[in-house]
Amino acid sequence: MNILLSIETRNAVLLKMAVLLEREREVLIANNKKDLDAYNGDDVSMYDRLKVDNAKVDEMINAVKHLASQDDPVGVERFSFKHENGMQVYNKTASFGTVLIIYESRPDVTVEAAGIAFKSGNKILLKGGKESLQSNLKIVELWHEALQEFKASSQWVEYLQFNRTETQAFLEKPTQKVDLIVPRGGERLIKFVKTHATCPVIISGRGNNFVYVHAEADLDIAMDVIINGKTAKISACNAVDKVLIDENLPNKETFVKNLISKLKTYNVEILGDAAISQFDDVDAFKSDAIWYEEFLDYKIVIGEIESTTDAIAKINTYSGGHSSSIISKNNDEAKTFMENVDTAAVYHNASTRFTDGGQLGLGGELAISTDKLHQRGPIGLQHLVTNKWYIHGNGQIR
Repeated sequence: MNILLSIETRNAVLLKMAVLLEREREVLIANNKKDLDAYNGDDVSMYDRLKVDNAKVDEMINAVKHLASQDDPVGVERFSFKHENGMQVYNKTASFGTVLIIYESRPDVTVEAAGIAFKSGNKILLKGGKESLQSNLKIVELWHEALQEFKASSQWVEYLQFNRTETQAFLEKPTQKVDLIVPRGGERLIKFVKTHATCPVIISGRGNNFVYVHAEADLDIAMDVIINGKTAKISACNAVDKVLIDENLPNKETFVKNLISKLKTYNVEILGDAAISQFDDVDAFKSDAIWYEEFLDYKIVIGEIESTTDAIAKINTYSGGHSSSIISKNNDEAKTFMENVDTAAVYHNASTRFTDGGQLGLGGELAISTDKLHQRGPIGLQHLVTNKWYIHGNGQIR
């Protein structure tokens, strides 16, 4: 059993990680190149998430420094009262215990997500994908060096070098205590974990995010939000996959033509419903099932919709529960949309690309949860805790 490390030790380990990541920057990038060279898949988004360059190392360093600067999330008093029998009752935040993070391709998870879980007082089990093995092993080596410098056990961060069969066996019958599992990856990985896990799982679900261009939209804003959401980072779960255009939008035909032209400059494949597929450079999709799909690619679906109410219904039927945005100058319509769309983040005249722990003021994120328990949306440091009751008495009995 690992006794909770003091906040001073946790912060010191995190700051040491920043030093070690800088010291080993070139080695880490070289290890990552081995992973990139060995990757033989054709998934553009996975390759993008796999890559570690100087900018990515800078992000890792900034993440652990920021974590070290944040308040301790453990032991925060949430509620207290004095019992009529004299007992003093407190409810305080507490660490989960052991958090297993299962993830694909992204070596930065080995720093950022592990760092959040570590700062929250948890032991970390990491199960990365084989495509990022060399990168991950190097980062875990740095974790162990940082822990040992402050006389903390290397068991606080443990890497599980399991194949798929071994991972399934561990999920079904863990050989050590696991209190929480966080899968980070595509729908296949998430389904695999949900099917076999025997402890609570935080689902960091699919994106499949929507933008609704309302009849009273500012068309310049609509254009910018759609292009940014679709093309800025196709591997991100906060990217845009679907656009709904109000059939009563003034200058609709001109706007749609301009949108298609702009998307084509980024080589985006455009699919449309019966109304939109009549435009040049748009193919008609074959089945409404495409509305369910998350693309993680240069691909988008555009359709017409009759009203805000219909847009809400469509998004609630097909989206992944992640993010959605309305473009409108009508604040009442925006309010209706935002209150009734069932996604973790809702936007008015802004890009869905901001659904990210760092962008939403958390400093970083363990995952973006599309579940409603125990936390929805980006899960930051202050969310990766459970709670515990502390009762102080002097012999009270019931």
